[in-house]
Amino acid sequence: QVHLVESGGGLVQAGDSLRLSCAASARTAIMAWFRQAPGEEREFVAASDWIGSSRYGLDSVKGRFTISRVNAKNTVDLQMSSLKPEDTAGYYCAASNSWTVTTLRGDYPYWGQGTKVTVSS
Repeated sequence: QVHLVESGGGLVQAGDSLRLSCAASARTAIMAWFRQAPGEEREFVAASDWIGSSRYGLDSVKGRFTISRVNAKNTVDLQMSSLKPEDTAGYYCAASNSWTVTTLRGDYPYWGQGTKVTVSS
């Protein structure tokens, strides 16, 4: 069992930046971020594999969000800039030991409790 703990959420204004962090209790091949807005499905945001290759799932965050991981610390961060009100959501860290990055929620067996991000206009 891998435990994931997110941190860094909060209330910010549109245009601000925020950095989310996730710490895992053990090494995993893939570390990812998903988000879920109220009343919406949980959606894939970004993921990084062990060698640092990343994948972004939403066109709306490309160029604004950057995922990075530190393998030695079993951590993955999500740097978010130029935040918009539509980025408001609960952000969840996920992990798996798959061979490749996937965007499907069901492919990730390990999840954190989430951290809330609210962007005011």
